[in-house]
Amino acid sequence: MAVELGPLVAGAKEEISLDQLSNRIIAVDAYNTIYQFLSIIRGPDGMPLRDQNGATTSHLSGLFYRTASLLEHKITPVFVFDGMPPALKQRTIEARVRRREEAAKEWSEALKKGMLEEARQHAMASTRINKEIVESSKRLLDLMGIAHIQAPSEGEAQASRLAADGRVYASASQDYDLFLFGSPIAVRNLTITGRRKLPRKNVFVEIRPERIELKRLLSGLGITHEQLVWLGMLVGTDFNEGVPGVGAKTALKLVRDKSSLQEVVSAAEAKYGASFEADPEEIESIFLNPEVREMEQGEFNSLLKDAKPDREALLRFMCTEHGFSKERVAKFADMLVGYRSAAGQKGMSSWV
Repeated sequence: MAVELGPLVAGAKEEISLDQLSNRIIAVDAYNTIYQFLSIIRGPDGMPLRDQNGATTSHLSGLFYRTASLLEHKITPVFVFDGMPPALKQRTIEARVRRREEAAKEWSEALKKGMLEEARQHAMASTRINKEIVESSKRLLDLMGIAHIQAPSEGEAQASRLAADGRVYASASQDYDLFLFGSPIAVRNLTITGRRKLPRKNVFVEIRPERIELKRLLSGLGITHEQLVWLGMLVGTDFNEGVPGVGAKTALKLVRDKSSLQEVVSAAEAKYGASFEADPEEIESIFLNPEVREMEQGEFNSLLKDAKPDREALLRFMCTEHGFSKERVAKFADMLVGYRSAAGQKGMSSWV
């Protein structure tokens, strides 16, 4: 479960256009983005896109065309992949597996009854990312000339550190955990902009990118970054279940006048008779001192410079191996080569 900060973030959100991110480098939470593509890019019955051999290709479609769209807007994405999760995340992972297994059963039942709209919703909830999907995603990014980083642990923590260190302009994810990890600027809806149909309704909405600054968020709430982490712990994170009955607004009231984690723990025990199922200091440390790969500016510049598209190999991978339209892929492949050439002529300093 990602931390539920939605009610508190509304006042700090700023709706923007992709053009406002032109000439910026964005660290993208790869797993979060791939999950979105696997969930959304499906047929009416909920089935994902598949190639001639039955392999899932929804994520490849999303990564290829959406990333190409970002480059058309002169946005340079750097995808960050998760590494080994902290031990405290195991309970969350097991819960997610159970939910997806149940959703898969409900998907099958809905299909038998001919309830396509309901089936599609259950299918989306059954989405999972396996090793093959991760490896094919990295392969595609390599062939496109898009840089990616393997985080030692949480991808959101790595993306946030890149933003905090000034290697990138912002980090991008649909989850608000980025703020607990200290990302100074976060962008939502980066790769899912456009017209979307609301579930179970014949209503369409326009999804636009949103920019949120941590400094503005904290100022509006009247708390520090540490207090935001405590707030998240009370609500519940990927590493703890939180205090039953405590939502974001209640948690905000509780942490505002507290100057230490121990004060928060004591207050939660006194008022709600609840204690954290894990060591609170260990949970806090995951956010304030996460395991990340430190990257000097020169190393990061080299990462961008070494990422080069391979047009012919890209066509073989997308069209011959996975059945995508050669005419359409070739069009964007040529654009990728042209973008890379133009970026090289401008010089790496203009990217950072």
